[in-house]
Amino acid sequence: MYTKECIQTFLDNQLQLFPHPVASSFEEAEEFLEDCMAQVVDSLKDVRDYLEEMGADVDGMSDQELKEASEVFSLPDGRYLIVEG
Repeated sequence: MYTKECIQTFLDNQLQLFPHPVASSFEEAEEFLEDCMAQVVDSLKDVRDYLEEMGADVDGMSDQELKEASEVFSLPDGRYLIVEG
């Protein structure tokens, strides 16, 4: 379900969301993303919509603030990975 770039991005940047690594290998990262049902979305609008659906208060947040949210990971292909901690 997740691309190699998606899994590697999470593995490389997981400390932006967690105080300690939750995965030490590619396989562990993939399993973690599957277990927490991480979402991949196409745009910041989709990020905003998803977070609103999950009950997050994103009213008044700029696109830059959304990009910098700890649970939002920018992917190399321009999409976004959302991981709820």
